[in-house]
Order: sequence, then C-alpha cells, then structure tokens
Amino acid sequence: MSNKQDCICCKEKVNYIDYKKADVLRKFVTGQFKIFSSKRTGLCPKHQRKAANAIKIARYMALMPYTRLQTIKKK
Repeated sequence: MSNKQDCICCKEKVNYIDYKKADVLRKFVTGQFKIFSSKRTGLCPKHQRKAANAIKIARYMALMPYTRLQTIKKK
C-alpha cells in the first residue's frame, strides 16, 4: 500500500480530480479501460477514490469509453 508521501496528488496538493480531463484520467485505466488499483497508480486511498469517481462520471458523460470495444470503429 502506498504511503501518503508517495501519492502524486498529495505531492502536488491536488484537491479535485476533474472528470472533464479525460487525458489525465487515462493514466489511471488499463488498455481495456479498467480502473487500476491503488498499488499500480501509487495514489493514497483518498485520491484513489476521487480518481475512480471521476472516471465513472467521465464514462457516464461519454468522455471515456466503458470498454475497449467501444473505441473500435466497425465497418
């Protein structure tokens, strides 16, 4: 489990993770658009929850896909 000192957001004093910044949220999901665990992202539990909620809102608002199959264009 990551310490509070290791958290990227704590170091940069980030209080709000914006759901509208899909390029930033892309760092916290896999190639299949699953949310990474806190061990993989290096976030503290507080910021991991905020990132997960922002990703879920971005998916709902259609800023990010739910799965990889939604990104592939079919002929």
